[in-house]
Amino acid sequence: MHSVIYWFEELGKEHNDIVGKKCANLGEMVRMGLAVPPGFAIPIDMYRQFIKETGAEDEMSSYIKKFGETKGGGIQVFEEMSENLRSAIEKKEILPSAREYITSYYAELCNKTGTENVAVSVRSAGTESRPGMFESYLNVRGAEEVLEKIKKVWASAFTPRAIAFRVNKGLAILGDELGVAVQKMLNARASGIAFTVNPVDGDVSKITIEANWGLGESVVSGEVSVDTFQVDKSILEIASKHTGNKRRGVFYTETGVDWADIPTKKRSIPCILDEEAVEIARVAKSVEEKLESPQDMEWAIDQDIDFPRNIFWLQTRRAKVAAKKVESTSNHIAYLLAKKFRGF
Repeated sequence: MHSVIYWFEELGKEHNDIVGKKCANLGEMVRMGLAVPPGFAIPIDMYRQFIKETGAEDEMSSYIKKFGETKGGGIQVFEEMSENLRSAIEKKEILPSAREYITSYYAELCNKTGTENVAVSVRSAGTESRPGMFESYLNVRGAEEVLEKIKKVWASAFTPRAIAFRVNKGLAILGDELGVAVQKMLNARASGIAFTVNPVDGDVSKITIEANWGLGESVVSGEVSVDTFQVDKSILEIASKHTGNKRRGVFYTETGVDWADIPTKKRSIPCILDEEAVEIARVAKSVEEKLESPQDMEWAIDQDIDFPRNIFWLQTRRAKVAAKKVESTSNHIAYLLAKKFRGF
């Protein structure tokens, strides 16, 4: 077994092609001194060995040859391909040597955090940033569940939306190979995102913070009204804030996470304090300066820790400013699939 697993603190941007962009970025964030929940990275090479040595690669290649040219195919074609390709991965067992590596690192993470069967997120990490393209699993507990969810993340390279995207771009259907980030979850009081540039109009003078109770997936989804803070970047003072009517959020369940109604009394009060918003903005501004580009960052506030040590950072990537463009037929199919198969 020549693949190794990496703790986030062992990684940096130079490891992008080894562990994927998300894991490399987490390592870079640790290097910058950001508070990042502990975790480890499953390298892309472990996936490559898995599909080769279990025969999944041959199965998938043979299946794709039956379809020939799929461009212009309807949603049903991509759904059928997805079902068969994902099954080829999920029905196989992770190689014994890989199981041993992953199980030992998860046990060490439990030791580091002082928590038996610590809850973790299991997230995809491709070499290219494709937000929302692949699947993530939250509140995963126990080594066996971690192993199972790693396989499911690998298989999520073949969601109908991901297949439609690659066909539209002229990329190989088997082209996306994923690393995996396994990271301790926080007991989050509130979570959200911070943009160091306005994603709509490109204004760089303020930092935009969006937040909701619970986990950040409700903010990232864009499906609910949330709290919004505008912080003046030069003087780090709140320029404006809007308290959303936060009816729903994403919270822990016994076996994962799910949407739930927020108690009425909490809907109309801010989920973060002004001082927390300013501290989030301060760190985001610092990261933007260090990386010399506008950032789109994800954060969470651990309710078991006092301010300011309660703010943790989950992701940062170069921010994109919205631009309208004409959608192709395949892009439209990918959009419809994204709506249909939205999840974690």
